[in-house]
Amino acid sequence: MEGWKSKAPLRVGILLSGRGSNFLAIARNINEGRLPNVEIAIVLSNVAGASGVQAARDLNLPTAVFVSKGRPRAEHDADLIACLREHKVNLVCLAGYMRLLSPGFIAAFPSRILNIHPSLLPAFPGLDAQQQAFDYGVKIAGCTVHFVDEHLDHGAIILQRTIPVLDTDDAHTLAERILVEEHIAYSEAIARVASGDYEIKGRRYVRRIS
Repeated sequence: MEGWKSKAPLRVGILLSGRGSNFLAIARNINEGRLPNVEIAIVLSNVAGASGVQAARDLNLPTAVFVSKGRPRAEHDADLIACLREHKVNLVCLAGYMRLLSPGFIAAFPSRILNIHPSLLPAFPGLDAQQQAFDYGVKIAGCTVHFVDEHLDHGAIILQRTIPVLDTDDAHTLAERILVEEHIAYSEAIARVASGDYEIKGRRYVRRIS
């Protein structure tokens, strides 16, 4: 699979369930010119009252909320797909989106969904990754930006950033320091996708040297 090749701006759709700190870091990098040829087309949430939605409105970005609680996953995701297509989204970025995507959603955006996870995958997938890492006693932690496939925290890895685990750390301070790296890593991964200078070979993300 080859990367994005269009000269048109890469239109990003953000999915979030909470405060959306990674979304805000992406928006800031776009506004400050560190993510050229990238724009946020729509911010979506599955949670009514998610603070990230209000933050998007404060930035004058289009928003929509499709509450997922009590709805079949495929039915809910069909609404998301329709909204993302209506806004001509090329790349979907999960930014603290606390709901598994349906196979239909993943098929609608093949190799066009990114997620960030607060561990060095494949170590510590799933919830509370920072606590998992701390409890295991690792000496190096970090975050991973990867393409999303049908398995949890599993798709091809675009990049990872690392930090040492300090003797003075607890799970909370470790999570805070990982989050700083997340805010850097996500925008860097989007820039790599927007450049189109890569291929996916099996599970490997390979940058092309021009």
